[in-house]
Amino acid sequence: MDISAQNLRDRLRGALIAAAATPMTESGEVDLDVVSRYLAGLVADGATGLAVLAHTGRGPYLASETRAAVIERAVALGVPVLVGVGGGPDPDGESRSGREASRSGPEMSRSGPESSGTAEQARVAAELGADGVLVFPSAGDRVALHDEVWRAARLPMIAFDLYTLPCPAGTMRALLEHPGVAGLKTALLSDAMGCQRAIELTRRAGRLAITGEDRMFGPSLLWGAQAALVGIAAASVGVTAAVMEAYRGSDLRAFEEASGRLDRLAAATFTEPMEGYVRRMLWLAATEGRIPESFAHDPYGPPLPEGERAVVVASSR
Repeated sequence: MDISAQNLRDRLRGALIAAAATPMTESGEVDLDVVSRYLAGLVADGATGLAVLAHTGRGPYLASETRAAVIERAVALGVPVLVGVGGGPDPDGESRSGREASRSGPEMSRSGPESSGTAEQARVAAELGADGVLVFPSAGDRVALHDEVWRAARLPMIAFDLYTLPCPAGTMRALLEHPGVAGLKTALLSDAMGCQRAIELTRRAGRLAITGEDRMFGPSLLWGAQAALVGIAAASVGVTAAVMEAYRGSDLRAFEEASGRLDRLAAATFTEPMEGYVRRMLWLAATEGRIPESFAHDPYGPPLPEGERAVVVASSR
């Protein structure tokens, strides 16, 4: 493993990395002052790292100028910053990272333009002072994509096992042998065995096992996850931090109570339609005063009934 990947692995061990949203208006306008206050609030309330422009942050949809400005605001806070790269929309406008995958056979060969765009995003992230990149899963050759990102940016990478496009075991092993891969995030939603396998393979390879399991958070820690990178910390970040703190302690009842509170929140926010979780977390952020009400929108997600908001807010109490 490259020394830079080792250093990031060690720096992130035990970290709570908030997968930050990008506050937007209904039309998709981003106010960087709102972004700065929002990110600073997550750090003040318990996030020890930030992941920006990832799935929760709608990174694949944002213009390069906006992406660069968000990275700059995050880096200015002085905590480890990971940047989501790749996952760009298909010609029909659907995000590859959010597309439901049905493939079970060998991965398809990669076309040049998408991989080049991902590598360029990583290069920009490195120039702006990011500590690493979270590489969106792809239906193409994932190992080749990570290699291109590494050659372009020489920035440590976090591989990503996502429920919409799970990583085959052989591919995962190959990724975990890449010198630039510092760790792997698993976000399989309801696949307990897949999560356990990913954590085991990651730890066996000497990389950092990162949970992104908002609906299996407590269990994933018990299965060996060594850090967390979760969208549920995009608001009410203290709820997630409390689980990690209790896990590090010796009070089983405290861990049970903290996990129960997080599970109630996750049940209300990470539910069908699953892509609606981004707006649900923005609703919470607005309710908590982290962002103005006018910026609690997700133009790229599905419509949600307004009555659902009361359920989401109640789950955070």
